[in-house]
Order: sequence, then C-alpha cells, then structure tokens
Amino acid sequence: MASASIFSSLRRRRSPSVDAFLAPVGLTDGALLNTLFVVTSELTSSFSGVTSAENGGSLLFQRKNSRGLVRKVKVIHVMLENLCELGLNLSSSAVFCLREMYLVLYRCKILLDYCSQSSVLWLLIQNHSISGHFHDLSLEISTLLDVFPLGEVELSDDVREQVELLRKQCRRAKLLVDKQDEILRMKLFSFLNEFENGRVPESMELYRFFVERLRIADVKSFRAEIEFLEEQIVNQEGDIEPTASVLYGFVALARYCRFLLFGFKNVESGLRDNQKKGKRRLTSQEIMENCISVPKDFSCPITLDLMMDPVIICTGQTYDRSSITRWMEEGHCTCPKTGQVLIHTQLVPNRALRNLIMQWCNAHGIIYNSPEGLDSSEMFSAPSASKAAIEANKATAQLLIQQLANGSQGAKTVAAREIRLLAKTGRENRAYIAEAGAIPHLKALLSSVNAVAQENSVTAILNLSIYDKNKSRIVDETGCLGSIVEVLRYGHTTEARENAAATLFSLSAVHDYKKIIAQEDGAVEALAGLLTEGTQRGQKDAVTALFNLSTHLDNCAKMIDSGAVAALVRALGFDGVAEEAAGALALIVRQPIGAEAVGKEEMAVAGLISMMRSGSPKGKENAVAALLELCRGGGATATQRVLRVPAMIGLLHSLLFTGTKRARRKAASLARVFQRCENASLHINGLGIGYPFSGNSAANMDSSFARDVSVPLSISVPVV
Repeated sequence: MASASIFSSLRRRRSPSVDAFLAPVGLTDGALLNTLFVVTSELTSSFSGVTSAENGGSLLFQRKNSRGLVRKVKVIHVMLENLCELGLNLSSSAVFCLREMYLVLYRCKILLDYCSQSSVLWLLIQNHSISGHFHDLSLEISTLLDVFPLGEVELSDDVREQVELLRKQCRRAKLLVDKQDEILRMKLFSFLNEFENGRVPESMELYRFFVERLRIADVKSFRAEIEFLEEQIVNQEGDIEPTASVLYGFVALARYCRFLLFGFKNVESGLRDNQKKGKRRLTSQEIMENCISVPKDFSCPITLDLMMDPVIICTGQTYDRSSITRWMEEGHCTCPKTGQVLIHTQLVPNRALRNLIMQWCNAHGIIYNSPEGLDSSEMFSAPSASKAAIEANKATAQLLIQQLANGSQGAKTVAAREIRLLAKTGRENRAYIAEAGAIPHLKALLSSVNAVAQENSVTAILNLSIYDKNKSRIVDETGCLGSIVEVLRYGHTTEARENAAATLFSLSAVHDYKKIIAQEDGAVEALAGLLTEGTQRGQKDAVTALFNLSTHLDNCAKMIDSGAVAALVRALGFDGVAEEAAGALALIVRQPIGAEAVGKEEMAVAGLISMMRSGSPKGKENAVAALLELCRGGGATATQRVLRVPAMIGLLHSLLFTGTKRARRKAASLARVFQRCENASLHINGLGIGYPFSGNSAANMDSSFARDVSVPLSISVPVV
C-alpha cells in the first residue's frame, strides 16, 4: 500500500478529499459501478494528456510510470463500463473487490496529481521512492484483479481479453526507474559534489541543466522550487531520504542559480507588498468579530487563543509555548488540563499541528507569526547544513554583495532582502556575509528613501549581529550605529523601527558597547518612546535593550535625562514587558540619582507593589528588589511611601514563605530596613521576629546585585 508520507507534500494545492480514504458504503450495485466509472473516467481524461509523449505532455518526470498506470486505469474503466451496460447483480465478493478498487483508484489519482503538480527538483530527488509507489499500486491492482470473480460476471469477449491481459501484465510488473530521469538525478547530485569539493559549477552548464532540461525558466519558478524544498525540510521525518542536510544543499544550489541565471529583477515586489498590506495577523477578538471560527484543536487550552508555537508536555497535552512556560514559571507543577503531576518540564514542538495551523491561517487570510518572528525558511536547524550548502551560500553571498555595491536601486533592495533571508540560516552564513564586506553596503541602505530597502537592510544587520564576532564589525563601522539609531527614531515602517531596537539589544550584549550605544544621540530617547507607544513586539525589543543598557553604571544619568525611567515605570502596567521593566528599575535605583528619580515617579511604588501581588515569580523578585533599593537609596520620603502601603505586610509575608530563594532574601532585607527605620509607624508583626536575616542587613549589601535581578536574558534575538 502506498505510504501516506509521499502525499504529504501537496502543500496548498488540491488536497485529497476525505472520500479518498473511505470506501463507499450503502450504495446499490449499480450506484457503486457508476461511482467507480466516474472516478476512472476523470482519471483517464485528466491525465492522458499530461502523460502523453506524442502530444508533448506537461509531465516532466515519472512519465513512463504515469503512462503505464493510466493505461491500467483505462482497462479497468472499460471493464466497469461493460458491467454498467449489462446491469448485472454482483456477488458479495465482487462488491467487496470493487470497494477496495475505489480506494486504490483514489490513491492512483493522488499519486498522479502529486507528480503533475509537485516540485521538479523534489520529483528528481525522490525518483527511486516515487517509482516504488507506482510499483506498489501496480501490485495492488494485480491483487484486486486476481481475486475479482471474473467467472461470476458476464463480460464481452474483447473486454474479458483485455482484463486477462492486464492481470498477466500486473503479475509480471517490475520496478521501473526511468534511466533518463536517473541520469538527471545523478547530474543534480554532481553539482552538490562540486560545491562540496570547493568548485563552483560553470554557469552555462547550470543553465542547460536547470533551464533547458528541467524547465525552471524564470525567477518565479526558482522561488517556488526553493519554497517547496524548504517545506520538506520543515516536515522532515527521520526515516525519509535524503536527510535535511542534503535538502538544505539543494536549497542553497537553487538559490545560487536563481541569482546567477536571472539576476536581480524584483518581479515580485509589487505583488508581495500588496499581499503584505492586505494580510496581517488578526487578534483573537478580531477573529471572533469577523466570525472566523478557530478550530478547537488550534486553540491553547490555557488562553483559548490561536496557538503560534504549539508544544507537547509530558502528559501528552498540547499548549502554546508562551502560555505553558508562564504556567510553569509561576510555580505550577501540574498539567493545566488533566491535573497530572509533571514528571519533567521538557517541551516538544508539535510540528504537525503547527503546520496544520499555518495552512488554516493561509486559507483564511491570516498572517501566521512563527515563534520569535521566524518563518518556515528558518525552522530547520542551521547546524545541519552540509559543506556543499555552505559553499553554495558563499557563492550566493558574493553575488548579492556585488549587487549591493554596484547594482541599481531595485537590485540593491532585492539583494538586501536575500541577505536578510540568508543570514537566518546559521552561523557560517552570518560569518561569511560579514567577512565578504556586506555591512558597509547595508549601512548605506539604512538611509534609503525606499521603505522596503531600509527595512530589509536593518533586519539583515540584526540577523548578522547574532553572530558575536559580527557585533564588533557593526559597531566599528563608521556611522553604522548612528544610522541604526536613525532608523529607530525615524524609520519608514514599524517593523524597521522595531528591528532597529532589537539590533541595539543584540549589540548591547557586549558590555563595552552599552555605554557607546547610550551615548549615541537619541538612542535612549527612541527606545523609551518605543516602549511607551510601540506594538507589543516593539515594547519587548525596547525594554530588553533598556535593561541591557541599565546594567552599565555610567548610563544611569542618561537613562534619567532621556525619559527612560519614566517609560520603565509606565511599562510596569504593560503585559509582557512588566517583568523586564521592574528588573531595569531595580538596577537603576542602585545608584542614588536613580533612586531619587524613581522615587519622584508617582506610579513607581504602586506599579512595583502590583507586580509583587500578581506578577510572575521572576517579576516578584525584581519588584521586591527594586523596592528594597528604593528604600535604601531614595531617602526618608521614598521609604515612607513604601511603608504606608497597606498590603505590604501581607505581601512580604507571602514572599517569605512562597517566593523564590532570591525573592525571600530580598523580602527579608526589606523587612529589616523597616525594623531599623526609627520613624516608621509600621509594626512588622510576625516577620522580623525569629526570622534569620543573617547576611541581609543594609550594611551587608550584595555587590553583585545585577545577578539578583531576575530577567530572562536567555531571550534569543529574533531573526526575521
């Protein structure tokens, strides 16, 4: 029986209906015969033309196997037509065989559809496997004809003779691997071998192979081939050949040929821009308002929102990664849906469900934002790239950088976009692109009046900055940091501004660059503005960048003067960024001028108290740490403001017994500060008495305070 795996790549084209896997039931003998007659009629009429060599059929590969299968179906069609004309009552064994024949015929349709609509490169790569599926179907047809009770039905002599002949042919059927297809397959693999050995194939040879032999004759066709192969990598199963690393090599080869053979004409830019304007990700509320019913299995059981990154926990239940991670961080050790105790906290991506959600979103015009802004082209693991892929990508990078340097404005825009995409796929690509000199040319595009060019260039720099050695190349490039800040302040698109903020966050991972970034004119002000007025993603980029900058003691005054402190205080009330905002404030109040500035913010204490009450465990740590340092360095007024909070006793009591280790330590220190405050009217009932505060007194302050601020600094910079 044909394996289902080969049919999983029909992508967004015509998918098989449910009827393909259900034999018809409850039909009379005549209705069953008529149904099968219609199916065979559709098969022969649909595929006779595409498999015909005489009429120049469109099927490029598996033509002999497809033609042979269609001939077999034609004989079955003739037999069914004859049975329909005679109108005989069929025996139970005959009916059973005909129902089984229904399933086989539908599998024939799916396989022929697959060969006529699939990627040319994929058909060539899978030549042996697909040939095997044709052979399997021939054997199944042989089995059906062997058990079909021909002796019990009346057929005309010529029809019976055809069926008998087909039965004999199917018995003798052997696996057919077309020699010409196999020669082309070996030639395709030889190109990878050339790259593997450090040689770049000749351009005319590539042209003859891809354009003349495979008929991949334009940019659109190459992009379709690349996208198809990338989807195979995303959906790769462990027992399917070739491996992801080999497939990634073919993607790199196709990308190189696309630019080598057809240049940099941006034939798709207008269409893509229109699609981008017309499609966007809908919020859950908008989905409901537009009467789009989200399938129950696509919704996270915790938030009931459409899942963006479905993962499976140890109980077998699926949740959105962000929701279940937050659930676990809050101290829960059970499955939200079943109540079972979690024996471990490992999260396994549910790739099958994610792909179904992506298809559903695409069908309903909803943009599916992959985890951390990733799309399908970066879901596969970059470390799996073979040497051939790396060398092919190097050759592509050289072509792209040449266009960045000397191409037209349109060519530069396309090249920046492709470098942005290429920089997603691994450390080797990021390293080579920067080494080849892309950064100065990308910097020049940051000031482009073309919004697409600017967005692609700043995003390409962001992706390059993830590789640590590239951070110095970016910062050392004269004017590059200033240009990134200009995009952050005045970028043409929201995505450009957000990615500029993410770039500053990435660069600020290097301690020596934190002060340099903060001193750049307008940088901190722009981050503060994005934190206050940006989208949720922009706020996340801005707050993480501000946190990094706040870890450098010399930046405190700049953070205050630039309005960052006020923005961080306001962000205490923003979902998704409050935890990081509290962490940044906890660092700023370590310095007297910082404590004074935070103390002057009317909403600071209220925001931190609110986080102590209902924040995540890490958020509570940061909030109590910030309040502790505010009391220590903010003077009597700030201390009194904290002491007068009615709920403070209960919150400290709760943290002392249920908080994390650091939160308990900070809560104990804060209680000790209250006890020592001569003018405090607060009585610490049940907090200070008998509680071991050793090592937490005001005189024994932790010199490595930054380590006590709990912020998820493991956040990876998104490649987009």
